[in-house]
Amino acid sequence: QLQLVESGGGLVQPGGSLRLVCAASGSTLNSYYIGWFRQAPGKEREGVSCITRSNVKVNYADSVKGRFSISRDNAQNTVYLQMNSLKPEDTAVYYCAANRDTCSNRNYTYNYWGQGTQVTVSS
Repeated sequence: QLQLVESGGGLVQPGGSLRLVCAASGSTLNSYYIGWFRQAPGKEREGVSCITRSNVKVNYADSVKGRFSISRDNAQNTVYLQMNSLKPEDTAVYYCAANRDTCSNRNYTYNYWGQGTQVTVSS
């Protein structure tokens, strides 16, 4: 059974950077498509980015294009979300999720979820 654990969140000033980590156990991540989602207070969960099993990267949120980058390290069984030039509107709980079928920005297409990591962008 695949288990996902996010880390790397925290409080950062506007313009700063964070690297989120999605670490897997119980199975190898190279069999899965991995998505990053975020949910701000009072808002629906939003697909941010996804990476395919063959390392093709898909961005879903126009607001993060050019600032966020997804990558994977199969040897470490880990997926990363590098977030640069952070803005207050990036404040949210960030989740990683996995499925064996496809990249998607629809949360119901993912079978496995981490518990989330809080990102707060504030001065």
